[in-house]
Amino acid sequence: MDNIDYSRYLVSNPAAGHLRTYQNRNCTSPSLVYMSSRQIPEARYYIEFSWIWGIPYPEPSVNLAFSSEYSQVFLFIGGDCFNPEELGAEIDLRIDGQTLKINSTGAIFIPRGVKYGPLFWRTYRKPHVLLKIILGNGEEAKISSVLWKNESNNSQAGCLSGANYENYLVRKPAYEVIAGTPVKNRQGPSSMTLMSNNLVPGSNIYIEGGWVWGMPDPNPHIFEHSHDYEEIVLHFGTNHENPEELGGEIEFYVEGQAIVLNQTSAIYVPAGKKHGPLIWKKYHFPHLEMAIMPGAGTLAEADPGGHQKKIKKEGY
Repeated sequence: MDNIDYSRYLVSNPAAGHLRTYQNRNCTSPSLVYMSSRQIPEARYYIEFSWIWGIPYPEPSVNLAFSSEYSQVFLFIGGDCFNPEELGAEIDLRIDGQTLKINSTGAIFIPRGVKYGPLFWRTYRKPHVLLKIILGNGEEAKISSVLWKNESNNSQAGCLSGANYENYLVRKPAYEVIAGTPVKNRQGPSSMTLMSNNLVPGSNIYIEGGWVWGMPDPNPHIFEHSHDYEEIVLHFGTNHENPEELGGEIEFYVEGQAIVLNQTSAIYVPAGKKHGPLIWKKYHFPHLEMAIMPGAGTLAEADPGGHQKKIKKEGY
């Protein structure tokens, strides 16, 4: 272990989101910020988290069309761990003049400079999560100024590039992250890959997540490993009425230091730092573990959990 206190890379007390979600009902309001440069100075990313448990009011939830200076990923994740691809809603998202209809767990990559909005819920059936990731800058003040600066120009939104943004939308996760041994009480044999260069060429970010619905067996099943890329590991529970409640307790090791996760939280892991094992100490209700790796576009580059390297090394 080195002399760094890695607990400072943990965000378990979220900040309030900068978007005007405080006006809304039927959703986490305001949204919760689990990563920013204000919380983790080294992080060049901004992550907002919201549960949706009805038609957001007033609609639309995002009522502006603007072009961001930074690429973004919106994740739409259903809250049913046993039917994870079911989103529980039908949502319209307008991007550069094109309307995309979203009705399953998935993600959309929005390149920098592309205007988007509004985001409009057509139907609602079950609680689900909206997760927004801004890439390349985690400074809240700069991001907010871009949002408000461009809101006044929303009437100018239009399809300027001629791109088909259906190609930027992941409607069905890939299933490619496989542990070396089967794990009970966890989504498998593979977790869900929601963004990669294979799914959206040029996105250059790998995002995968898997549900846990009991004490995992074996425990641990994620051992010490490292990556050539930064990683943000996000854990969240399924209690939309108390979104900060994780539903379990996990020991997450970074360079040999144990960090306790017992609330919805994000932990930033710098490139090259050893992390793991992850040891579940308590389980109360289902929760999702998500790995976000900017810059790693493929499974081989990202290798969430270090499983692929372990499989290759041990030959199984």
